[in-house]
Amino acid sequence: MTLHSRTDLELWGAAVAGDEQAFGELFARHGRVVYNFCFRRTADWSAAEDLASVVFLETWRRREHVRLEGGSLLPWLYGVATNVLRNHQRSLRRYGAVLARVPEPVAPEEDADLVAARLDDQRRMREVLDRIAHLPRRDRELLALCVWEGLTYTEAAAALGIPVGTVRSRLSRIRAGLKEPPPLPGHRRRNNALREELS
Repeated sequence: MTLHSRTDLELWGAAVAGDEQAFGELFARHGRVVYNFCFRRTADWSAAEDLASVVFLETWRRREHVRLEGGSLLPWLYGVATNVLRNHQRSLRRYGAVLARVPEPVAPEEDADLVAARLDDQRRMREVLDRIAHLPRRDRELLALCVWEGLTYTEAAAALGIPVGTVRSRLSRIRAGLKEPPPLPGHRRRNNALREELS
């Protein structure tokens, strides 16, 4: 049986037993999803890359406590990412004035179209986040997990450590409060699903 044909549960069992290659396969399998999730919460590709790395490091550090929901590592990763993002946002508020005075590092030369696309994604994601900024943090987190990431109610409940019924009632309240959902940059198909989910 190859690594690629093994389930998350099998790979995780091997990783906890010390198989670094198995953990690497889990990272390869879910890293991009976690990275995109972090971007959608920060509107910053560089921060998202750093935060996604922290998520996997924290998952490895707490491996003895990991409980897979439905045989997938993703709900656990989303839960860790949500906590990492909370800490990141607290740090930004605490040190915002200092960070604002630090000049941006000069980036190496990149393809102009790629740079423009990344900047456009960040600008549009910032607009999305501004549109939902009035929601309580817990509602923004739930919106990100269930609507943008497509988690089931059960998976979102596992990720956030709350009852499934709470997930349902909060989403119902969010649907009632958002007349037109914020579109995600660069994800037309997902935007349509988002509109259907919140309509």
